[in-house]
Amino acid sequence: MIYLDNSATSLIKPKEVYSAMLDCMKNYAANPGRSGHRLSAKAAEKIFECRENLCGMFGADDPNRFIFTQNATESLNLAIRGFLKNGGHVVLTQMEHNSVIRPVFTLEKDGITHTVAEADVFGRVSPESIKNAIKPDTKMIAATHVSNVCGTVNDIEEIGKIAKEHNIAFLVDAAQSAGVLPIDIKKQNITFLSLTGHKALLGPQGTGALYVGDDSLVPLKTGGTGSYSKLPYQPDDLPDKYESGTLNTVGICGLNEGLKFIKKVGTENIFEHEMHLTSHLLENLSVMRGISVQGYMSAAHRSGVVSITSDKKTPSEISHILNTEYDIAVRSGYHCAPFAHKALGTFDTGSVRISLGAFNTKNDIDAFCSALYNITR
Repeated sequence: MIYLDNSATSLIKPKEVYSAMLDCMKNYAANPGRSGHRLSAKAAEKIFECRENLCGMFGADDPNRFIFTQNATESLNLAIRGFLKNGGHVVLTQMEHNSVIRPVFTLEKDGITHTVAEADVFGRVSPESIKNAIKPDTKMIAATHVSNVCGTVNDIEEIGKIAKEHNIAFLVDAAQSAGVLPIDIKKQNITFLSLTGHKALLGPQGTGALYVGDDSLVPLKTGGTGSYSKLPYQPDDLPDKYESGTLNTVGICGLNEGLKFIKKVGTENIFEHEMHLTSHLLENLSVMRGISVQGYMSAAHRSGVVSITSDKKTPSEISHILNTEYDIAVRSGYHCAPFAHKALGTFDTGSVRISLGAFNTKNDIDAFCSALYNITR
C-alpha cells in the first residue's frame, strides 16, 4: 500500500523503534519506579532518557517537566482542564482540532468563557487577531502550530510574544509539527507544549507528552506514583504529580528511539524532504481540472499536509476508490476540525487529506496523482 495518511499516524517507523520495543518487552518491562531490582531500574532509566531527549529536542531545561500521556488529546485535556480550574477566559483559533475545541466548550458549564480567533481563507491565524481577542480575564491562549486539515503553519513565536506581554499562559498543539518543524520552548515563550508520539516523532501509538511550564496546573488524575507512598495526598514533585499509574514503558522506549532517529537525521532534513514532495504534489494538483486545494498553493507557510476537493466526486468517494482500486491510503471527511473547514470553505463537503511523512517518496506522489486524475477526469 502507498500510505499517505501520516497526519493520522505514521505507519513506517525506524527499525530501531521496533527493536527497542521488543527488547524492552522481552527483557526488562518491569514497573519503573515501583521496585528496587535491576529490571525496574533499567525501565526507569530508559524513561528518563526519553525525557532527556524530549528536553533536548524542544529547548527546555528540566526533563522532569515532560509528562508522559497516552496521546496529544490527553495532553491537551490536562493543560486546558487543569489550568482553567478556577475560571477565566481562553483564546483559541479557528484551526483547532476537536481535542482543543471540545475541552474548551465543555468548560462553559463551569463558567469558562472563550473567544475563537478567526483564520483567513488559507487557514492562517494572524497574531493580531489573537491579540484582539484577549480580554482582561484571559488566562490562556491555545494555538495549533500546524493545521491538521490544510498544513498551514501558524507563527507561534509571535503569538508567544503576545502571550508573554500580557502574562497569559501559552498552549501549543504540536501534534502535526513536532519532529518536522523546529520548536523552542524558551524562545517561543511556550507554557504548555502538547505532543503525540505516534505521528512525526515516529514512535508507537499510545504515547504522548505534555511540557508543563506552570506548576499551578491541577492533575486530572491521582493515585499510585511509586513515590511518597505513605502519604494519602498526591505528591507535588514533577513528574509524579501528573503521572499516576504505570507508564507505557514499552511504548516510551519506542518513542525514545524515534526521537534519536530524528536527531540523527536532522529535523531540517526531514522537513526539506517533505517540502520537496509537497511542492511536487502541489504542482501536479495545480493543473488538474476540477480539483481545488485548500490552503496555500506553494510550499511556503505550510507543512506536508494537503487537503483537496473535487467537483466530480465527493471526498469519501475519492478515498474509497483510492483504497479499493489503487491501494492508496488517504483520509476523507472533517479531520476532527470543523471550525477549520468553515474557514476554508469546505464545511459542507469535508475534504480529501494527503499527508506526507519522512518515509514517503516521489513515486508515491506520482502514483497518487495518476490515480486521482483517473478518478476525477
